[in-house]
Amino acid sequence: MGKIMAIDYGKKRCGIAVTDDLQIIASGLETVSTDAVFDFLKRYFSQNQVDSAVIGLPVDLKGNLSEVETDIQKFILTFKNEFPEVMVHRFDERFTSKMASFFISQSGKSKKKREDKALIDKVSATIILQNYLEQKQK
Repeated sequence: MGKIMAIDYGKKRCGIAVTDDLQIIASGLETVSTDAVFDFLKRYFSQNQVDSAVIGLPVDLKGNLSEVETDIQKFILTFKNEFPEVMVHRFDERFTSKMASFFISQSGKSKKKREDKALIDKVSATIILQNYLEQKQK
């Protein structure tokens, strides 16, 4: 069994999280510049078995898609072409950035760390993945 990866796509950065090989625990992996994300993924996939990727679905409270969804659709198309063996799932990412900021603040990190957008993106990807795992178990 391979890992499950979550990608919190952003126009500037992508937060990335992965599970353990048993697909039980989600852990933050990295935050990568969106321009370099496919180079990172190629390297990572060459060294690790990844069965599926969960990509955040940006919806608002009314269920409307965010404008970044157009960019995410292009990303998914390229992802599927580059990694056809990796299943792609979508998962609601509502409130993950706010939750990530809250969890970081509760961890006792300095104000500078709490405002670190790269850290927020990585923690957001971890939250998306953990929520996906919990829903998958139900």
